[in-house]
Amino acid sequence: MNIKHSKFKNSGILFELLVRQITADTLSGKDSKATNILKKYFTKTELGREYRLYESLLKRTNLTEGKANIVINSVLESSKQLNKSALKRQKYNLIKEIKEHYTLEEFFKTKLPNYKIYAALYTLIESHENNPILTEQVITNKLFILEHLTFSVKKEDKPDTLIEEFSKYDNDTRILTYRILLNKFNDKYADFSDSKKSILKEFINSVDNPAKLKDFYNIKIQEIKKSLTTLNKTTKNPVTKIKLDETLKNVLVNLEKNNKINNSHIVNLLQYCDLLEELKQVNGK
Repeated sequence: MNIKHSKFKNSGILFELLVRQITADTLSGKDSKATNILKKYFTKTELGREYRLYESLLKRTNLTEGKANIVINSVLESSKQLNKSALKRQKYNLIKEIKEHYTLEEFFKTKLPNYKIYAALYTLIESHENNPILTEQVITNKLFILEHLTFSVKKEDKPDTLIEEFSKYDNDTRILTYRILLNKFNDKYADFSDSKKSILKEFINSVDNPAKLKDFYNIKIQEIKKSLTTLNKTTKNPVTKIKLDETLKNVLVNLEKNNKINNSHIVNLLQYCDLLEELKQVNGK
């Protein structure tokens, strides 16, 4: 019988989503409840110990098949040493506490780049603890994890953009990047407008979801275009009006279906916001 994956019980997914929530709350200027939740449930707890099993798997690649099998077997054996009753209780209380502060549907809707690895390990652990039988599911998941552990990164396969690079970082690097961002954000972007902060927030939340980020970009382009069109009608300087007309016609354009979004598009959005804010000041808006 196949084991059904549950993202509500997957400690790897729960940890990553809490980190994402902390980032989102901070960029929104909120006091993040997720920070205390993360500390409470992942520091010196069974849940924290289980998460480290996921973490130990994720940070390893380029192994030989023999070493990869040793890693998988070690993780499965270590999972058996966890206090299952305590683990079950902590996961139940964690979800309950998340629900008190956030909408679960919104909290769990973020796409994670390592979701398939987390799901594969979760079902593998569950099946291993319940009389390990070599079902098709177990074989498929073990092969998937083996592919991850034995994957060799080629030097020529460099990411083309910051977005692609960031989305492919290993778990430790991405979490460290989040923390650096959280520590530096208030100092560096204290003077940013709400509009700019919303752009940066969406960039962080959707960095591994190019389709969503592209939709956000196109929506913001239309919003800025609409605002500039309105302001252009009241602009008295003829030179400014000509430049704005050119910008509206040839610069502020949506990304097509086959266009890839990259870090330059995010920078452009921030610059368009600057332009809009300057025009509002000039026009006394």
